[in-house]
Amino acid sequence: MREQQDESGRTVEQEPGPHVPTVLVAYASKNRGTAQMAHWIGDTIAAEGLGAEVRAAAAVTDVHGYDAVVLGSGLHEGRWLRDTVRFARRNRRELLRMPVWLFSSGPLDDSASTHEVPPVPEATRVADRVDARANTTFGGRLREGTRGFLARMLVRSGRAGDFRDREQVRTWALAIAHEVAARSAG
Repeated sequence: MREQQDESGRTVEQEPGPHVPTVLVAYASKNRGTAQMAHWIGDTIAAEGLGAEVRAAAAVTDVHGYDAVVLGSGLHEGRWLRDTVRFARRNRRELLRMPVWLFSSGPLDDSASTHEVPPVPEATRVADRVDARANTTFGGRLREGTRGFLARMLVRSGRAGDFRDREQVRTWALAIAHEVAARSAG
């Protein structure tokens, strides 16, 4: 039973409602492209009737209370960002008790939309350590004004563009939402 106040201010006991599974979508993003992708994932999961909380991995201190975690990182110089690796290390015990999915955002071409791109070594190590259900790589985004020497060099050489496939991301997130919902129901 939980207590709540009615319109007159009296305390009334109320039966708790059914548990709505909540998915944490944690990410590390250097230039906001991966952050935006994390929000696409969270929005898709929420549209399926689940709870979804999208937060920067560095800002998450505890994963208790979540039913599943999606962890993603932008790729820079072929590596995951430090905040995602630290998040996985810091929360490893709890992550082993729940379903976890990993994603990377990075190839600066359409390769991730046309075929499966293998995950980078850090993502593979994290996947093994937390027993991740999937470890997927999506296309990335590089635009004018991007921070970092290498990124600026890539922009100057004509490699700028948005190679993220929103429908591919949405389809992946739908599969996660369905699996979490089925797990909660069963």
